[in-house]
Amino acid sequence: MSLLVVGSIGIDTVETPRTRKENLLGGSAVYFSYAAAFYTQVRLVGVVGKDFPSVHRALLEARDIDLSGLEVADGETFRWVGRYRENMIDRDTLEVDLNVFGNFDPKVPAEYKSSEFLFLANGAPVVQRKVLDQLPKRPKFVAMDTMDLWIETARGDLTALLRQVDALVINDSEARLLTGQQELLRAGLSILDLGVPTAIVKKGEHGALVVSRHGHFAVPGFPLEEVIDPTGAGDSFAGGICGYIASTGDTSPENLRRAVAHGAVVASYTVQDFSLEALKRITRSDLDARYEMLLDLVRIPKS
Repeated sequence: MSLLVVGSIGIDTVETPRTRKENLLGGSAVYFSYAAAFYTQVRLVGVVGKDFPSVHRALLEARDIDLSGLEVADGETFRWVGRYRENMIDRDTLEVDLNVFGNFDPKVPAEYKSSEFLFLANGAPVVQRKVLDQLPKRPKFVAMDTMDLWIETARGDLTALLRQVDALVINDSEARLLTGQQELLRAGLSILDLGVPTAIVKKGEHGALVVSRHGHFAVPGFPLEEVIDPTGAGDSFAGGICGYIASTGDTSPENLRRAVAHGAVVASYTVQDFSLEALKRITRSDLDARYEMLLDLVRIPKS
């Protein structure tokens, strides 16, 4: 089933304790789309500048990602420069140039408006809301992401939007900032009080905590010996979740558990190289094999 995503497309420069890589394909919608495309048909709405390399567009098209909603505007593509610290968790943003993304006004093509699944990737809540307002019928499942900037500067718009979606994907520090609660379970419950049925709280290498009106559960991160580049892991995680749900058409609490585990598996591949390089080397069968390994890791025999 079709999955619509709206969000950023960018060019990244990433520094790690070991190396520096420039002009990498990045952006929340890019990582999400590439991950979700392992599972289902993805429709992408975003904006790039005229400087956007044709090789990057070709890479997305090769994954059968529908780019009919990709706008090419006068100006330069969104750019981000970041540096990771020794623990490969904490990072510093060194430079952000919104460029054409700063004036992004999403326009959903007519053929996209029947999409049954929607992900609102990280962006201003007022922009995310514009996407929902363009759809004549509410999708079967709507999930969204946010960040500390919008929590601090657009809280009213954000909390209003939360009442219109089925799931919020948010990291642990953002959940604490949004709710004022330090314990993650309490933070998740407070998010539910804001009107969203499910809070998916990302915990980096430690996996995710899912707090829902139908019950709570946790999924570990897949253990790795080395992390090369964590950029895009959270967006790939969301892509795996929504892509799996869209592929099955099943929005039940039981299927959400399977979907979150798939998200953890996709994210584990993303961090094993820069940009999309690791994801380019794998197939759906690789994801399914690692998914089974993850299930084995958490399986506890009864006494």
